[in-house]
Amino acid sequence: MVTVTASLMDTTSVVPPHAAAPRTAGRFGGRAAERAGLVALLIATAVMYLWNITSNGMGNQFYAGAAWAGSKNWEALLFGSLDTGNFITVDKPPVSQWVMGLSGRIFGFSSASMLIPQALMAVAAVALLYGAVRRVTGSHNTGLFAGAALALTPVAALMFRFNNPDAVMVLLMMAAAYATVRALERASTKWIMLAGVALGFAFLAKMLEGLMVLPALGLAYLIAAPNPIRTRILQLFGALVAMLLASGWYVFVTLLWPASSRPYLAGSTDNNFMNLVLGYNGFSRVLGRNHGNRGGGAPKPDPTTAANTAAGGHATTADAAQQFPGGGRGGFGGFGGGQSHGVTRLFTGEFGFEIGWLLPAALVAMVLVLISRGRAPRTDLMRAAAIIFGFWIIIDGGVLSYMSGIVHSYYCLSIAPAVAGMFAVGLYEMWSKRGTILGRFGLAALIAITGVWSFVLLHRNSGWYPELRWGILAVTLIAAVLLVVPWTHTARRKLAAVVLAVGVAGSLSGAAAYTFATIATPHAGGGPTVGPAQAGGRGGMGGFGQTQSNPALASLLENTNSTWAAAINGSSAAAGLELQSDKAVMAIGGFSGSDPTPTLAQFQADVKAGKVSYYIVQNNNGGGRGQGDGNGQGVGNGGGNGQGDGSGRYSDRTPGATGDRTTGGGQPARQQGGADPAQNPGGAGGFGRNQHTDITNWVTATFTPQQVGNATVYHLTGYQG
Repeated sequence: MVTVTASLMDTTSVVPPHAAAPRTAGRFGGRAAERAGLVALLIATAVMYLWNITSNGMGNQFYAGAAWAGSKNWEALLFGSLDTGNFITVDKPPVSQWVMGLSGRIFGFSSASMLIPQALMAVAAVALLYGAVRRVTGSHNTGLFAGAALALTPVAALMFRFNNPDAVMVLLMMAAAYATVRALERASTKWIMLAGVALGFAFLAKMLEGLMVLPALGLAYLIAAPNPIRTRILQLFGALVAMLLASGWYVFVTLLWPASSRPYLAGSTDNNFMNLVLGYNGFSRVLGRNHGNRGGGAPKPDPTTAANTAAGGHATTADAAQQFPGGGRGGFGGFGGGQSHGVTRLFTGEFGFEIGWLLPAALVAMVLVLISRGRAPRTDLMRAAAIIFGFWIIIDGGVLSYMSGIVHSYYCLSIAPAVAGMFAVGLYEMWSKRGTILGRFGLAALIAITGVWSFVLLHRNSGWYPELRWGILAVTLIAAVLLVVPWTHTARRKLAAVVLAVGVAGSLSGAAAYTFATIATPHAGGGPTVGPAQAGGRGGMGGFGQTQSNPALASLLENTNSTWAAAINGSSAAAGLELQSDKAVMAIGGFSGSDPTPTLAQFQADVKAGKVSYYIVQNNNGGGRGQGDGNGQGVGNGGGNGQGDGSGRYSDRTPGATGDRTTGGGQPARQQGGADPAQNPGGAGGFGRNQHTDITNWVTATFTPQQVGNATVYHLTGYQG
């Protein structure tokens, strides 16, 4: 795919120093040769992203469970319910589940039906970025380069082959940016309102994160649209109304639908959608008061882990195990790796490997374009593009950098189109001004910065193809030096274009190598990471939230006919059982185990009515996370030797051993032959504070346990109260 850089810029057209970019760039794809180039890019993207995609299995089983439920039940599809019994939703709005669930309904639910639509979203995002960049620059080749740069971004290769909602959110954000560019060309009310519609559905994909691009789009249109200021303001107001309508209808559905006959909205404290928007998925996430950690910031990193991440390395399995026992390779994709807080976050640790390759140069490109277009007309599209892509990076990236709560590194996918687009626009602008000192030195700076930074990132994983980083450094620095030379003769200008193409290809090589390594590595769990899978835990699974296979338990659940075959604490554990048994499982307490549903009385009523057949406590070896119960009790659900320290923390000292409880002071209270179900949150994936010990205590006092595989099971049928 990097071959598109061979003709990055049109060498025969140089934009005059102060001219605005063309107002129109023709039809999407332009002439036949250009359409062929675009088709080749999109086919290459599709092949790359679809290649062996089912190696990721069910990906994040939390969302896979909801996709399974949506493929079998229309109400579950509408609300994004985790189960066909519609007990509780996932903790995000349902747009992503609509896509995967509908695909499962049409083609039958499977790994392929769930993940292929995600990969096709990457193809669509690449096409939209191509279209936006081509229109602002007038250059087909620059549009191709921007699309290729996005496709070769490691975090894009990770998340567009996975089943988290980030993929559809970023596609919709990119659609809004493309629509804004179209609106800027002719001050189109239709296109700016379509941008609002796209943002409304981006909100329904991942709430406020989907709106992080909104300020940049609004500012660009307010500044650069070719019509009077009053009209611009009215059009932006119309776009705001369109956004509210596109998202608000679903909010009203949740408010008007009787709460007693729809699933509980996971993550909320009162079963209200706006509580989820402003709380769990809003300010609480930024301030660090969510995911069972609502009273404070993110978990504190171990000093060794923090030092490793500060040095820029991946979080290893050992690092993750110190923080969150039971995590898989790659830890938690960010918040388990002692990530830095502040402006350096996106450049270090796992973030650096996922999004950092072109990020420094993209920020420099924004400054260079704004300087270069300083005297251009107000309606200049190149400057508008710098505002769109540059402020998208600054605002969205700034929020990611300073979030105090749990931050997965893959969240940075939200700025991937902006980074690729800004870098491409910057290269084009500097190339078009190559007759000036600013153009030559700016162009050389962009190539050199990307090459040097790629060297730095690859050096942080120094054992992986060390010759690659030296090759990239040499190629990009030589190209940068040659680009500074004023190439005046026509033949020499053609040679300069070749030098540029070689330099750009070199600058993309590090990101491309990590992207291909990411595609070659299976991923599963709640925190997948990029790059090659290595013994140290770099790249791969990020497997917290995964339930181990238990064929005996799956067979037991398959033979039930109740509304819910079983109940278990935690949504990820419930989803895992659903995927194994093809039966609905009640997720007590939702994702973090702290959602206030069901109450003991509600659960007893469901048991008495025969709606729940079994209550399950899983004792996985490495399948989940240890946690406390809020009373100073340390609990292990990973099958390890749990030890409390009075704060609810857990340490896994002896893998494979049974759990033991400790008192608030950290002294052993008693040895237990198996996990203590009164304290155990219920299996893999659950975490936070167990708010439902009353249910566990009632079950253990009322019913007789039996061991089924690695699970302790209580048969609930026949209860008369």
